[in-house]
Amino acid sequence: MSSMTDIVFLLLIFFMIASTLVTTNAIDILLPKASGKTENKKSVAVSIQKDLSFYIDQSKVEVQNLEAELLQLLQKETAPTLVLRAEKSVPVDYVVKVMDIANRNKFKIILAVNPN
Repeated sequence: MSSMTDIVFLLLIFFMIASTLVTTNAIDILLPKASGKTENKKSVAVSIQKDLSFYIDQSKVEVQNLEAELLQLLQKETAPTLVLRAEKSVPVDYVVKVMDIANRNKFKIILAVNPN
């Protein structure tokens, strides 16, 4: 009987460890709170407000000019980085549009979250 308990215990430990290694490839719509800090030399913030207005740092930009403005700002950077700040109510399509621009141009992108 004790050998059966040992086997069940080992299977339980195996599945607990294996389940922590599973990752999902999804964008979390409701941004979690985080306490981690990101260190970066130079980054450009792209903000999307709930009225779907786009900002690069503090200046308002039309969505059709967003990629050209980002390329102009980040062309001299060796490791260009974008910080994406989107309000919770912004549709995912607009967030993915900025992420697609970053992916096409090989920009590193950081999704901003609320601190704890």
